[in-house]
Amino acid sequence: MAGILPPLTAPEALETSMIHSLAGLLDEGGISRARPYRAPHHTASMAAIIGGGRRASPGEVSLAHNGVLFMDEFPEFPRTVLETLRQPIESGEVMVSRANAHVSYPSRFLLVAAANPCRCGHLTDPARACSRAPACGEDYLGRISGPLMDRFDLRIEVPPVAFTDLDLPASGDSSATVAARVEAARARQAERFAGHTGLRTNADAEGQLLEEIAAPDEESRALLLRASDRFGLSARGYHRILRVARTIADLAGDDALRRPHVAEALSYRLVAARQD
Repeated sequence: MAGILPPLTAPEALETSMIHSLAGLLDEGGISRARPYRAPHHTASMAAIIGGGRRASPGEVSLAHNGVLFMDEFPEFPRTVLETLRQPIESGEVMVSRANAHVSYPSRFLLVAAANPCRCGHLTDPARACSRAPACGEDYLGRISGPLMDRFDLRIEVPPVAFTDLDLPASGDSSATVAARVEAARARQAERFAGHTGLRTNADAEGQLLEEIAAPDEESRALLLRASDRFGLSARGYHRILRVARTIADLAGDDALRRPHVAEALSYRLVAARQD
């Protein structure tokens, strides 16, 4: 995974290395060259995910700083652990408090979560689903609170793959092609935020700056208003859609934010809303 992620910039490599050194994951004098990829098990404790212990050590949310935090079987994590993710996702840092120490660690990571539609995993197959379907799916995914779900920019349904499709030739762009497109988009963003201290990507933009770089045209704004009225978008959701739409435009090499970019960003976010 680390080989297909964008390379670390010099400041990112220094930040990442300092955290990993504190956690004892680097040799003395070493430096992290690859973007972090962390995948804790759903039985991991609060201290392991958020940080803590006798020395208030950094947890997975900080070890994934500048990289990816992958949480498989997301609803299986304890509810208290899931809810504590909300603050670092929003602020990009986490406070680890112990009786003898209060330490703030950076924790700006890309959270990727995966979950079955229900506990048995066969909610979409009437022949194999349990007797509690569809209530079992609502209960299972209901472990993820609304405020936490609101912090996910992309929500993608992945249908089961038929056996007849397993032997089909690969389709779509290769990982190398996609990686080159991402690298070009990140270069555009680096140029965009060159004069803004601490800002590196569209995800960092807020307030007036976000409105400037992702100002929707009349057609796009009308689409956003209709979606907001129908699906009850929060203010956080509205701004996150603008960031995603701006990134989609960057991936396409477009300077202006247009309706197709906003429509695609909306389609990723409203998967769960259409099911309600």
